[in-house]
Amino acid sequence: MADKDQTCSSASTCGRESCEGCPSKSGGTQSFRVEQNAYSNIKHVIGVVSGKGGVGKSLVTASLANALAASGANVGILDADVTGPSIPKMYGLTGPAGALDENSILPEITSNGIKVMSLNLIMPDPEQAVIWRGPIIAGVVKQFWTDVVWGELDYLLVDMPPGTGDVPLTVFQSLPVDGVFIVTSPQDLVRMIVAKAVNMAKMMDIPVLGVIENYSYLTCPDCGRKIEVFGKSRIGEIAKEFGVALAGQIPIDPAYSEKSDAGLFAEVDNVSIAPALDLLRGI
Repeated sequence: MADKDQTCSSASTCGRESCEGCPSKSGGTQSFRVEQNAYSNIKHVIGVVSGKGGVGKSLVTASLANALAASGANVGILDADVTGPSIPKMYGLTGPAGALDENSILPEITSNGIKVMSLNLIMPDPEQAVIWRGPIIAGVVKQFWTDVVWGELDYLLVDMPPGTGDVPLTVFQSLPVDGVFIVTSPQDLVRMIVAKAVNMAKMMDIPVLGVIENYSYLTCPDCGRKIEVFGKSRIGEIAKEFGVALAGQIPIDPAYSEKSDAGLFAEVDNVSIAPALDLLRGI
């Protein structure tokens, strides 16, 4: 039987069998990483996160994917926002996704060559409400990594649900995430939103590549003046406070919504995220 010393948190109750493989025995830590699909070879996994909903994570994810694809990179989007997936709609993808076999799902491909997997591409009815508990949702996200045939990808962008719950935790623990972009908006809660996301990333030892502000301003169609609809932005000073890069400020542009609603987001060239692209090329 193992010695009842301070290295084992369960020393008072564990026996020989239970101690074999216990992380405390070897001084190591348990890994929750899961293997990617045998037909996948993904170089970089990038998360797009926020401390709250409605700030435009899907817009940022799709904008980054478009820009990377336009530069010649092989790109995929894993839509991890299981209860509110919007990526397929933005690109006009309806599914159903195909399969090589019972354990190998084929992603749908956008008109500009981006591979996409989302719950909406495998559900019989994409408008059906997903009323699942956290562990089930987290399991689906892991399957999007283990069972989807992503092939050769330079970047897999993971569009996260809002907050710091089961899905972000699952992604950070299960996938080899190289870094995250934090998306926010110019409102009074912005510091708290950034703080939550930064703190979770630090706790999970995931690099924060930068912070991207959406809804930064509206350009007057008549005079070209920038109108700060939500008040003066503080994102520069907040990024500096947390020691992260300012990776872009996206204006309010009705064309983005129009393209999304029409399923034509592949046509969008969002130049506002150029700083984020430079950061991605540096990883």
